[in-house]
Amino acid sequence: MNLPALVAEGFVEGNFLGLPEQGGTPDIVILQVPYELTTSYGQGTALGPSACIEASGQVELFDPIIGEDLPAGYKIKTVEPWNGEGGNLRKQLDGISNYLTPWYDGKTFPIILGGEHGILPSIVHAAGAHPLVNGDFSQLTLVQIDAHADLRQELNGEPFSHACAASRAMDFGIKHLYQVGIRAFSKHEYQRIQSDDDITTFFASDIHKSSNSSWRNWIETLTSIEGPVHLTIDIDGLDGSLVPATGTPVPGGLTFWQTIETIQGLFSASKATVISMDVNEIVPQKDTPLTQFTAAMIATKGIIHHVDNRRNGNWESTSEADNLQANYVSDKNYFEKL
Repeated sequence: MNLPALVAEGFVEGNFLGLPEQGGTPDIVILQVPYELTTSYGQGTALGPSACIEASGQVELFDPIIGEDLPAGYKIKTVEPWNGEGGNLRKQLDGISNYLTPWYDGKTFPIILGGEHGILPSIVHAAGAHPLVNGDFSQLTLVQIDAHADLRQELNGEPFSHACAASRAMDFGIKHLYQVGIRAFSKHEYQRIQSDDDITTFFASDIHKSSNSSWRNWIETLTSIEGPVHLTIDIDGLDGSLVPATGTPVPGGLTFWQTIETIQGLFSASKATVISMDVNEIVPQKDTPLTQFTAAMIATKGIIHHVDNRRNGNWESTSEADNLQANYVSDKNYFEKL
């Protein structure tokens, strides 16, 4: 029985959390990218966004952080999914970027549901349009929850494989990559983590040690980040028992509450602005909706902390966007030209 739907007036099927939409510029948008071209193990991520939307109808709207039910006076819009058009992989990556770019206006907070993690380069490209980035990707920090380092140069000859998502994101010259939960990686990826000063990785094996100092260091690192940030959450970063239907579930990952503490720590960074987040590698689970429901709860926590930041005056881009002259023009065929 859908309890949130029963108590919420005007529940709208197909909208995230079942929330009815209001007119005007949205404060938060839910974007769906059902992209799946390079998965190397389990299949079904193309169905993930819609499954997450459906599961979100079961998520409670109340959270003590904001002290009331969502939408808590803010406008949350669920956008029609990306259309999937494009005759090849690179054209599809351009299509995803073009679908996302209009929402990086500095006034709206995009939450992107995927789809395989191969969407990440398109997200970073789109984020270049945000007034706080304005085409200067050296301003942008990427925080990644993941089981896999995603730092391969190619997989099976494809440099835009989901296994290369973080490498392709770094090709833009981003400020820094912070990773947590990593526990599956190649020798090359491990060597790059050790040698690249622009990558900071907290391995799952370290954060689960009994002393737990590594985990405290992770949270402290998050709170010290400055400038615009994109948060990318591959749900296989969580322990496989929480998301057994994701494309490549791996044991030994983050607990649910470690994931939430990561979100809270990042959003609480006083000198950082989380300009967007994505939750990806969602695969519908046949016997139980645990996987997609976990993803929906994570996305909802992102909304909660964003709303809290707006209320506390920590959403810099809303006020700054009116004063910043963003002259960056996104290349609509960027990936096709590579």
